[in-house]
Amino acid sequence: MPADPSSPPPFSAPYAPDDAAIAARLLGTATLAAAQEARIDRTATRLIEAIRTNDDPLGGVEDMLREFALSTKEGLALMVLAEALLRVPDARTADEFIEDRLGQGDFVHHETKSSAFLVNASAWALGMSARVIRPGETPQGTIGRLTKRLGAPAVRAATRQAMRLMGSHFVLGETIEAALARAEPHSAHSPRYSFDMLGEGARTADDAMRYFKAYASAIEAIGRAADDRPLPDRPGISVKLSALHPRFEAVSRERVMKELVPRLVDLAKRAKNFDLNFTVDAEEADRLELSLDVIAAALGDASLLGWDGFGLAIQAYQKRAGDVIDYVDHLARALNRRVMLRLVKGAYWDTEIKRAQERGLDGYPVFTRKAMTDLNFIACAQKLLGLRPRAFPQFATHNALTVATILELAGESSGFEFQRLHGMGEALYAQLSEDRPDLAYRTYAPVGSHRDLLAYLVRRLLENGANSSFVALAADESVPVATLLRRPAEIIGTPDHARHPNIPLPRDLYGPQRKNARGIEFGERAALNKLVADIAAAAVPSARTADTTPADANAAIAAAREGFRRWSRTPADARAKILETAADLLEQRAAHFIALLQREGGKTLDDAQSEVREATDFCRYYAAQGKRLFGDSEALPGPTGESNVLQLRGRGVFVAISPWNFPLAIFLGQVTAALMAGNSVVAKPAEQTPLVAAEAVRLLHEAGVPASALHLVQGDGRIGASLTAHPDVAGVVFTGSTEVARAINRALAAKDGPIVPLIAETGGINAMIVDATALPEQVADDVVTSAFRSAGQRCSALRLLFLQDDVADRMIEMIAGAARELRIGDPSDPATHIGPVIDAEAKQRLDEHIARMKQAARVHFAGTAPEGNFVAPHIFELSDAGKLTEEVFGPVLHVVRYRADALGGVLQAIERSGYGLTLGIHSRIDDTIEDVVDRLQVGNIYVNRNMIGAVVGVQPFGGSGLSGTGPKAGGPHYLARFATEQTVTVNTAAAGGNAALMAGGE
Repeated sequence: MPADPSSPPPFSAPYAPDDAAIAARLLGTATLAAAQEARIDRTATRLIEAIRTNDDPLGGVEDMLREFALSTKEGLALMVLAEALLRVPDARTADEFIEDRLGQGDFVHHETKSSAFLVNASAWALGMSARVIRPGETPQGTIGRLTKRLGAPAVRAATRQAMRLMGSHFVLGETIEAALARAEPHSAHSPRYSFDMLGEGARTADDAMRYFKAYASAIEAIGRAADDRPLPDRPGISVKLSALHPRFEAVSRERVMKELVPRLVDLAKRAKNFDLNFTVDAEEADRLELSLDVIAAALGDASLLGWDGFGLAIQAYQKRAGDVIDYVDHLARALNRRVMLRLVKGAYWDTEIKRAQERGLDGYPVFTRKAMTDLNFIACAQKLLGLRPRAFPQFATHNALTVATILELAGESSGFEFQRLHGMGEALYAQLSEDRPDLAYRTYAPVGSHRDLLAYLVRRLLENGANSSFVALAADESVPVATLLRRPAEIIGTPDHARHPNIPLPRDLYGPQRKNARGIEFGERAALNKLVADIAAAAVPSARTADTTPADANAAIAAAREGFRRWSRTPADARAKILETAADLLEQRAAHFIALLQREGGKTLDDAQSEVREATDFCRYYAAQGKRLFGDSEALPGPTGESNVLQLRGRGVFVAISPWNFPLAIFLGQVTAALMAGNSVVAKPAEQTPLVAAEAVRLLHEAGVPASALHLVQGDGRIGASLTAHPDVAGVVFTGSTEVARAINRALAAKDGPIVPLIAETGGINAMIVDATALPEQVADDVVTSAFRSAGQRCSALRLLFLQDDVADRMIEMIAGAARELRIGDPSDPATHIGPVIDAEAKQRLDEHIARMKQAARVHFAGTAPEGNFVAPHIFELSDAGKLTEEVFGPVLHVVRYRADALGGVLQAIERSGYGLTLGIHSRIDDTIEDVVDRLQVGNIYVNRNMIGAVVGVQPFGGSGLSGTGPKAGGPHYLARFATEQTVTVNTAAAGGNAALMAGGE
């Protein structure tokens, strides 16, 4: 029959539904008959006993996990060593890295518990290396003269060999040809294999094309080596969508559908030609809807009719797994197709938890308890078994109880298969094959170089080496078999125990003190579409506010001085309540403020949402801090017969001068801090963004801040200068350029009268240091984000990138390629990554700098920008860091190479700049990180991540030197700077004696 051209609507399901509701449904169907449960126990027990009695002389991954558990220092050190060592090209960095890691655990005295060759060889190599570089026997940070001359090459060789030895047990072959040879596809009873081509997701167009060609050639090689058995008893290949497109993200959906779907169809047609199993691998939760859009479009292509090998992986730890199965079933029915569905537990759990917390979602897209994932896996398995023969289920598990349960649910042995990872589950499946030779299982086999193995290896170590995993527990003889046979439903018990008690919901991340600002996940189509619609419908004022005259500014200060007395006497709890109300209003009106930020500030959707959340966090954080600091007086110790208390009080009128690059978050952060401390405020926003400030002040007044306590003054720098020079000003809080901060400081110092504080946060020539142990893909992501997001118009943005020269070429190539994929244009379009710079004057300054750099520096990337106030990303290589003498406030990255032995010179160059705002470090060597942190007096240091987007109360923000005065905004010491301290001492015995002392018992 021809395929039905109609297909179901796009996949849609709640992104992060309530755990308890899901648990109630799953628990209601989890119980089987007593006879079934008894059979499951017998089967699982036999499999567990096989795992425990296995004595493979070569050894496998489970042996390594048992020997070096991730709960030990040795296990953690081994994980980091394995992740990075093989990609380090130079000897010096490799030696430092080996010394650093082997010093983390006691490999010298490690007594191996296993007789397996893999474990003993690796332990011997690591132990030998550790003996050569014993801590204390060599100078700090080096291996010492003797070791350098005699031992270092041996150390390096032994440790690298240990890593390769481990790698050989995770990877079937470094090339598809080697993997096929090892798989013995022409043997009489050749096992089923699914080949997984290793590699990170594509960052560049060249990456995507390279992965496409690798998949295409692998399909050709697999197909030619395959015999003539029919599906499903044929080999397969797994394809990762994020490897085939450099911007595989929800906001780039239109581009992804246009460019990626034809590539996927092309590969699928090649697989069809050989009748192979072609599985689209699972991605992170925020990419699920986009993945299913791509899959649906590809599966519906007429060229794939008559082929039953197309499939996809479904993650049971995702709460939407059951909905995905239903959707694919409806899709297959609509297209009259058969599909192969691989059910896995899921491999990105920690990443999913962190992402949901960072975004302030209402819940998690994944289960927070392992037992809930196990429970859902069985429920999904039952659903898949019921879809036979339209669906061919493939159950990927190393859990004996899960295997036994599926066998019981399946009834017959045909129409499905089990899957295991190469190097794991060997004893379990050997026993299963002996007991049930009629059952089919497939080995999921990674293929790739040891360099590409690294990220995969660590993910498997984390996934299967955790103390709670079945692989770890099954190998531990001290864990009773009965413990391993406990059903997930029994462990959960009741729906109210479905969530992990120690993992708070994202909204409750900061405990009872304050709520996390609410955000949305752009990967949830319904939420994104609603937000975009709400923004479009928002009524945004268009009339510019009138500039204030100097006389108006003086009047505002006089009025604020009058309002100070009443506001400062408002109880701290009442002031905090007003700020909490303001935070709630901000969340309710998020679309309104996002629209305003886009129109007036040129903010992209992502940046605008983040800024509204930051402003909300400021309100709640300062409210929580203020109740603690300005509530009850602090009792101090002293002699009997008197009381001593310390209390904080507002200073008077504070002038708040904020910048245009964060016209809502920094503006509200300054104003709410001053208000919470009991000051009245005169706020002057940047002249480029007056409407945002006006709406923010209107919201604070609505929340309960008296008009007499908060006054808005609009205008340019001359108005700001007149405000700071006013004799009645009790303090100034300022964010902007170092030059203006200096001018304010001089104006305050020149005044007679009280000495008032200046709280200033200025800019910086912010640097990032990247050594040879860093993961290139992670570096590319973090550099592009840090240098080019917000069009580079952040105080914290990366300006100067130091790359170790041994890896610089590859790093620069990837960074430039990733920058090329960024979309520049209308900030109201969700697909836009870079919007305009703030005005024509800023564009002119940047254009002039770019023109100079094109003459004086090596150009690695020069993007093109549309008409208007747009500046495209540029990457220039300088011969010396000293050639960058000022902050360049835009999407321009400057790169400097350094030798591995010249890190000291890099740190000296950073110190010499005089700035100290933000710094990035990408390294896996703890000693290097600690040395850099110790040496540089920089306000915010970010290690192995991007260096922008400081979160209120988590990464308090501010620098030193030319970058500001401190204390840090959004930190525990900030509010006190807005206040004066008062000590009150009372002689409590003045009325004739110390009654309290005399009345005390013994």
